[in-house]
Amino acid sequence: RADKILAFLTDERLIRRGDVVRPLPASLENILRVHTAPYIESLERPEVLGEILGMPVASEEVEGLLDLLRLYVGGTIQTTRLAERSGAIAVHLGGGFHHATPDRGMGFCVFNDIAVAIKRLQARGFDEPVLVVDLDLHDGNGTRAAFADDPSVHTFTIHNADWAADTAAAATVVEMGSGVTDGPYLEKLRRALPSVVDAHQPGLAVYVAGTDVAEDDALGDWRITSAGILERDQFVVSVLRNDRRMVPLAVVLGGGYGGSSWRHTARFLAWLTTGSTIEPPNDIEMLLRRSRAVMRSRESSRRGAADWELTEEDILGPALTGEPRFLGELTHHGVELQLERVEILPQLRRRGYRRPAVTLESGPTGETVRIYGDTNRQETLVELRAARSRSAIPGVEVLVVEWLLLQDPRAEFAPGRPKLPGQGHPGLGMLREVIVWLVVLAERLGLDGVVFTPAKYHVAAVAHRRFRFIDPARQGRFDALFSALSDMGLAAATQALEEGRVIESGTGAPVAWETGPMALGVSAAFKARVVGKSYEAARAAARAQRSFRVDVDQRTG
Repeated sequence: RADKILAFLTDERLIRRGDVVRPLPASLENILRVHTAPYIESLERPEVLGEILGMPVASEEVEGLLDLLRLYVGGTIQTTRLAERSGAIAVHLGGGFHHATPDRGMGFCVFNDIAVAIKRLQARGFDEPVLVVDLDLHDGNGTRAAFADDPSVHTFTIHNADWAADTAAAATVVEMGSGVTDGPYLEKLRRALPSVVDAHQPGLAVYVAGTDVAEDDALGDWRITSAGILERDQFVVSVLRNDRRMVPLAVVLGGGYGGSSWRHTARFLAWLTTGSTIEPPNDIEMLLRRSRAVMRSRESSRRGAADWELTEEDILGPALTGEPRFLGELTHHGVELQLERVEILPQLRRRGYRRPAVTLESGPTGETVRIYGDTNRQETLVELRAARSRSAIPGVEVLVVEWLLLQDPRAEFAPGRPKLPGQGHPGLGMLREVIVWLVVLAERLGLDGVVFTPAKYHVAAVAHRRFRFIDPARQGRFDALFSALSDMGLAAATQALEEGRVIESGTGAPVAWETGPMALGVSAAFKARVVGKSYEAARAAARAQRSFRVDVDQRTG
């Protein structure tokens, strides 16, 4: 999240290099102001850290993890220090580990950075009241426990469910349950927060601006829209900083899960810096911007305009003359460098595949890139077979994806993540990054676009936000089909099609899956063929002529 938010803010020229401050890791002296020594000592055991973080932790990873977590705490310390000294707003692109209590970690939270930062200020003579406004989806139970006996720190939290029944000397605890939408949420906030601020008169506020309340959050159970989140954030700032008071404000990110969670924070910070609403780009466009910026800096370095970016040749040396090249252009090392820059290899490492291995193969059916879980090559994670083609689409040269496999052999299928046709393992959840890689490949090779032909409905449904059928009539038919099947899971929808349970409303005849090439345009000319006015008109006309319904499968009741 932090990388994407920072990239957006700098790309839009909303902040400058001097606006960004690097934190130092928190000292144990400061961490001990909140957490007990026996608890901190227990974190040396991998099983203790693993239970808190919800993932296996190897003994050799403990030290690095604790260093990273202390750096997060240091970030919040720096944020509160800057806000208190300047009287303004400072933002930590991380932090908000509010579940950690003095003697126990839980819910991904090892050290309570909020409590440590406040206790540090108090130890250095800060004696004004502090208000913690915690609007993460989850209860700020750990922060409340840390200040249970300190009436100078008021913890205000609105969340889905209480994590602890403990009370505190100064606390407002609002539990709202599941499925909360904009109206009730914002009304509760508007009624509760101003009176707390008036009564407590804070000299510093810490705002946990969690975005896991969002309707698109991967783990949350609320339905707050992006507009609702921005309105929430704006209201908190307006209550704390207005004509009557200008409370120094430290903002931490809190929870937010899924590829798009960063956009809610980016929207808020853009408003903070400009006073206007600036819509962040989608995930694909943001990744492309970052990748292109890296490529531009690389080319500038080669021309001597900059000297801060190592190139492929600097790291790996010149390619050997006889070395095979992927798609006639990229060496093995060049492919690996691209996979680093478009975040595919870093993402795999974050998923526990510490040493992913990349191989290239050439054959009669095309050229293949495989990524394995490690150098033993026992676990295949990614497999791409692709070719350049001037014949696939008349008049243009495109990158044709013949085969794409994305799988996580260490994951398990679950009720909310059922097995799709052809799957041996659950997916990696990295389609965005792979699409960015394909676009970068096409741009590097000077191709007009990326093309593939979906063999099944669910493949087209997964890709449809980025790819379109080249034939507008086929796209219009798919739009109607997608609308009819939108309430079904992908596996169930594909099965319904294969079993003949999807019916054409006009004729009453069963519908079969009809495929064709889908494209993502890269060159301006090819983009116009799949997003231009004539295409959209033909697509809309075809959509209006088709209507489908699904017959209930009596065999499953």
